[in-house]
Amino acid sequence: MNPRVRISTARTPDGGEMALYQHDRDFSIEINSQDLMNSRQHESELELARLGCSHLTDHKAASVLIGGLGMGYTLRQVLDMLNPHSQVVMSELLPAVVEWNRDFLGELNGRPLADERVDLKTGDIVELISRSQNRFDAILLDIDNGPSAMTDAGNRRLYGYEGIQACRRALREQGCLAVWSAAPSVKFEKLLMSCSFHVRCFRVHTHKGSKSKSRFIWVASEDKTILPAGGVNPRLPLKNESEGSGRRPRKRR
Repeated sequence: MNPRVRISTARTPDGGEMALYQHDRDFSIEINSQDLMNSRQHESELELARLGCSHLTDHKAASVLIGGLGMGYTLRQVLDMLNPHSQVVMSELLPAVVEWNRDFLGELNGRPLADERVDLKTGDIVELISRSQNRFDAILLDIDNGPSAMTDAGNRRLYGYEGIQACRRALREQGCLAVWSAAPSVKFEKLLMSCSFHVRCFRVHTHKGSKSKSRFIWVASEDKTILPAGGVNPRLPLKNESEGSGRRPRKRR
């Protein structure tokens, strides 16, 4: 068996160290020696695309924004789902991640950045979203570890009230917002609902067909008829319910 090789490093906006590793045919990215993503565990990234774009499979020219390139799995799945006349704006904060995808990771997914439908934007996605209005049919966010930032504390602006409202304004009629997270968050569910979204939460696994680590995806839209089937329908607690119980609501039938 070949040894694990450190291929490249980069600095995050917070001054942390991001490193790309290769072990045989597998790749992984770490932040300050903590595992951030691994090419062997990418099912939840594919599911983010499937859930967030399920309403666009028959759309003639969809416009989709993806926040967070990662290893390109979400981008690849979105491109495979959309019409040839669609456009995908791919926003990535760190230039190094883009370079790694082009130089090392492209073979994992058939080099999705080379697809002519992709408009790559490097920089702050919050600014990009704030400049957009009624532009996107779907916004898919896979930045840091979700609402709890890992690589850039500034990303908390995206997952706060103003950031979610900016996402709502950037969506077209019958558009939806899909958010990937490493952990559940009742607080974030409440925030989405306070921004006039109907919400469904999906628990997914990192490996297809396994009971491996769980990840969470929220899909939110002002039009509840376009939300994908399944998942849990969160609700705001009643006045006589404890706000601090931390219990997740049961799935409505």
